[in-house]
Amino acid sequence: MKKTILLAALGSLVVALPFACGDNELINTYLPPGDGGFNPGIGGTPGAGTGTGTGTGVVATSSGAGGTGGVPAPTCPDTLKLCAETFTYPYNNETSVELRGDYRAGAWTMGDAMTHSGSSWTVTVNVPWNTPVQYKFYVNGTTWLSDPANPPPTSDPGDTSGNSVDAAITCGTAFTCATPAVPPAGVFDWRDSVIYFVFVDRFLDGDATNNCNVSGTSPNTTSSANYLGGDWAGVTQKINAGYFTTLGVNTLWITVPIKNADDVADEGTNGDTHEYSAYHGYWPKDPTTTESCFGSAADLKAMVTAAHAKGLKVLFDYAMVHVHTESTIYQTNKSASPAWFTPNCICGAAGCGDYDTSCWFAPYLAHWDYTNPAARTYSVNAAVTLIQQNGNDAFRLDAIKQVDPSWLAALRPAVTTQIITPESPQQRFYMVGETYDFQNRALISSMIDPTTKLDGQFDFPLRIRLIEAMLMRSTENMLTPDDLNWSRNAPPGMTGLSQFMDSNDAFYPTDAVMSTFIGNHDLPRSIHYAEQTLPSWIQDDSPSDPSAADGKSNAWSAQPALETDPNAYERMANAFAVILTNKGAPLIYYGDEIGLPGAGDPDNRRMMQWSGYSTAQQGLHDRIAALTAIRAAHPAMRRGTRTTLAVTEDLWVYSLATLAGDPVADTVYVAINRSDSDLTTTALPSGLTELLTNSPEGTSPVTIPARQTRVFK
Repeated sequence: MKKTILLAALGSLVVALPFACGDNELINTYLPPGDGGFNPGIGGTPGAGTGTGTGTGVVATSSGAGGTGGVPAPTCPDTLKLCAETFTYPYNNETSVELRGDYRAGAWTMGDAMTHSGSSWTVTVNVPWNTPVQYKFYVNGTTWLSDPANPPPTSDPGDTSGNSVDAAITCGTAFTCATPAVPPAGVFDWRDSVIYFVFVDRFLDGDATNNCNVSGTSPNTTSSANYLGGDWAGVTQKINAGYFTTLGVNTLWITVPIKNADDVADEGTNGDTHEYSAYHGYWPKDPTTTESCFGSAADLKAMVTAAHAKGLKVLFDYAMVHVHTESTIYQTNKSASPAWFTPNCICGAAGCGDYDTSCWFAPYLAHWDYTNPAARTYSVNAAVTLIQQNGNDAFRLDAIKQVDPSWLAALRPAVTTQIITPESPQQRFYMVGETYDFQNRALISSMIDPTTKLDGQFDFPLRIRLIEAMLMRSTENMLTPDDLNWSRNAPPGMTGLSQFMDSNDAFYPTDAVMSTFIGNHDLPRSIHYAEQTLPSWIQDDSPSDPSAADGKSNAWSAQPALETDPNAYERMANAFAVILTNKGAPLIYYGDEIGLPGAGDPDNRRMMQWSGYSTAQQGLHDRIAALTAIRAAHPAMRRGTRTTLAVTEDLWVYSLATLAGDPVADTVYVAINRSDSDLTTTALPSGLTELLTNSPEGTSPVTIPARQTRVFK
């Protein structure tokens, strides 16, 4: 066998200075400037083959402020790295030759066809990094032959297979990354996760005896800066009633469960003079106990147990940036040496950090100094104990950019040793971070490594583009990816969205699980972006980039009412269709499934509506449930690759297919029309069935109705 290692020039991204928003009470000021008839056997001694291969990869670099959205070199652990290698077989009038072997799953049964040219048959395949490969040639569809240039090893008396053995190779930086394998039975694949954000205090009051009231909070006519009574008992009621199961979610994000400063009112941050309580959970007081305003410790444990009984995973929000200054841990250690907390210096003030790992978000929020091992150990132990006591399956790590990296570096091995190792089977404890940044993907990606750091982050850069393309239906050029100056040189509409998502799929580590979303608790309710005309309060809040608005201008007065235009709900369904038919762990913020209204914080945190839905609200809910059901049935949406078949500013048609070696062969087709007119496409294969309407595809061209998604199989 003659073999060649193929080298590719890979672009790398220049990392510019980061910016991010931190605590969820922080106002964002950082807006834009089979069998095959052959038993392969056990093979011979690894690496005994005679072939060799060497090479040096070349990495291209770029420079200049802002960047233009280049995709960096792939990142993945060695276990997922692949090197391109060419195999050769001498031509002797064969009609067909296939390479078969263990270089990928299933390749002993269905190999890769070789191409005849001159005196040789050749094929280039990906082989695993630094791993010997056993292989044979399957000739004329009948005969198995070893490689005449690399005979099977004879030094191993236990080898009865007669396989040629290709020596292990590496390929510098010219590797690609394989899709992670499907976990074994009994181990949850976080690529299958659909997350529902349960904002506990605003969800359902299941036990009035634990309700809290903090005097001095600012009144609000539509929401509140005070506690409103939602609790873990209310969440448990909805778990047992099947609400989440019917909606098709399988993971519950629960607001911070640890004890907060629940008896004080304090001003907001960054000039917000309204008085708030700690209903949101981001003013921790004691990380070793739970929040009594949401119920007892037994109530929290019962909620997790009920969720697990329904097949739901539980993701705890965890606040580890700071503690409230009234906390005992602060009062005890505020003068300690070495320091447990950074000096009281408010973020953004002269001489203070710019929302970094040292400055305080507010005068009452003492920032942990995790460079002190004692402080770091205390906090990490509290987090691990919380998992041990309650059995949650994941953490959402708040404002992770504002946390010294040593904390996460200590938490990950502690969770591995104390939580995962004793399990049988061992699960993946999912950690997803919040880095509030719409443009700096390099910053977001820098904190992701499922072995040592985060499993993924919330995809803020995708969110802003989804809002513009799907809800606002913008005809303006889309933001240039990764340009920290916020220029707009990318194509508008679905064309720009498809291009961005193509680059996004390759941007983060291959084994990362990013969480995609339309809305959350720090942004205006998404339904308002879908109105026929963008509301002036959003436009005025951030005139140049309203998709990044925080909506605070109308959070306390002139708050928006429930949307009455049914078209807006159809646009919301379309936006959800994008994230529910593509990879990632899509998030549904409570109430978004019914188009709950609201401006910025706290108006975007109204009590959940449980009855009196309009026809449009019910329609949105049911469409999301239909999409989650289709997603659950089709692994191509969860771990497959996407191929654009046709795209215009208003219509995107794409296929999704699982890769070779996946235990389920699956292909589906998606067509999304964002416009207010019916559109047609000829890009779809014939003979398909549309899954949302359960109807035949029809003849080409296929009509995609206005503001609708169609999914075909």
